[in-house]
Amino acid sequence: MKLSFRITLLAFTFALYSCVGSKNTATKTVESVKFEVNLLDRSDDTYKVTVIPPALTAVNSIYQFASTAPGTYQVMDIGRYVKHFKAFDANGNELTTNQISINQFELTSPEKISKIEYEISETWDTPVSENKIYLMCGTSIENDHTLINGQAVFGYFKDKQNSPITIKLDYPKTWTVGTALSKNSDSLYVAENYDKVVDSPILLGNLTKASMNVEGTNVDIYTYSKTGLVTSDQILESMKNMLVSASGFLEGLPVKNYTFLFHFEDTTNGAWEHSYSSEYIYKEDQWANLEEQVVEVAAHEFFHVVTPLNIHSEIVDQFNFITPVASRHLWLYEGTTEWAAHMMLFRSGLKPTDDYFNTLSKKIAIDSKYFDPALSLEQLSLTSYTPAGQKQYGNIYMKGAIVAGLLDIKILELSNGKRGYIDVINDLAKKYGPHTPFDDATFFSTFVKETYPEIQFFIDNFIVNTKPLPIKAYYNKIGIDYNETENTFSLNASPSAEQLTLRTKWMTPISL
Repeated sequence: MKLSFRITLLAFTFALYSCVGSKNTATKTVESVKFEVNLLDRSDDTYKVTVIPPALTAVNSIYQFASTAPGTYQVMDIGRYVKHFKAFDANGNELTTNQISINQFELTSPEKISKIEYEISETWDTPVSENKIYLMCGTSIENDHTLINGQAVFGYFKDKQNSPITIKLDYPKTWTVGTALSKNSDSLYVAENYDKVVDSPILLGNLTKASMNVEGTNVDIYTYSKTGLVTSDQILESMKNMLVSASGFLEGLPVKNYTFLFHFEDTTNGAWEHSYSSEYIYKEDQWANLEEQVVEVAAHEFFHVVTPLNIHSEIVDQFNFITPVASRHLWLYEGTTEWAAHMMLFRSGLKPTDDYFNTLSKKIAIDSKYFDPALSLEQLSLTSYTPAGQKQYGNIYMKGAIVAGLLDIKILELSNGKRGYIDVINDLAKKYGPHTPFDDATFFSTFVKETYPEIQFFIDNFIVNTKPLPIKAYYNKIGIDYNETENTFSLNASPSAEQLTLRTKWMTPISL
């Protein structure tokens, strides 16, 4: 839709602590937090959750539910959905707990806790007065399937956000499970930490599955379709060329495994990206009526394997589930991703030139008609969690993508056609990668150093501030005419040698 994601969370490698007591040094694995979810009992539209904690101390006296999640840019306050929260000692005696805020439960005797039990309502069918959670970011529990987003079912103990986690799911034997999480030798799903659980949605039920290998990357597709109108085989057949073109566009995919989760029922709401998976909520229909839209959205979500998985700031890397913290670089995470998704389809031949121009025209029209021209992309990012910011959020996919396209042209011009924006993105992905965040406050300067000094002027005018976008002048640089009155694009039939050089690079095809 993101919105992964949108902004997306990265997995941490769980810590190993050294125990030094003599000349010999041994390593001790950090004890896991164990969850069990009873999906055999789906009464009252609630998830029945049991938590078996490791040894706790006074430091761990808060059990925290998420106030938000990466890539959603919305307040969630998951604690609103919690019922019957109880803690017990080893003898089964109930211990006192107190809900001290919407999302926090105080554990008065954490060192005595043997287990915690609670029920948590699904978000889809639970009425709330404000901050309704996006369907693709929430939970649904039905007779033939369930959708689990980690932050909407699981919590974590204070000071143990980075502790490893195991999850046991009890569900009907006929169900299939789709998730990017892996299993251990005990058939438990495992995650390096809480962030990884949130980053790995789970779809269970009467699902179809299809798989393919894209130049070394294993791709799995799981699909729930209410009446069976859509199957994973159909989706895979439609997405094959997109997946291959993504590999060509990115000079190879930066992940070894990726999982698509599709849910087709009664409502269309969008998609949410994650590091190694993405999920999609669409109204069920004949696949032919859904194909074009779903593939375009999937191209967007799939591109998030670059931003923010491989290019992200410390705000994404160390996500704050207690208090929403906005990054100023939504232009990069979502705007660039939206531009790249359509450009990838265009360069691979999956999106004809006229269709690409129509996409540009629609984004320009929507930006000018429905959104505040006085709100810069940076301010849109920084206010994304506020009610006012939420009303403007959709413009990141319009103006954000338009600006990314202009940035591409500017980089082409400054490099004399030798380098475009996607080349810069690929270089940055190699420089940073999944485990090295950039500094949120100084990344603009870093980006300029990775490109050209003139890019500072571009950032100041069109990302930090709201100078009118030079759409006509910039597209003229690559031999494309823009009619401002009619809001239409067309290829210049007689470009200059310089225009043709830049346009050739701009349109460089991807081999499928």
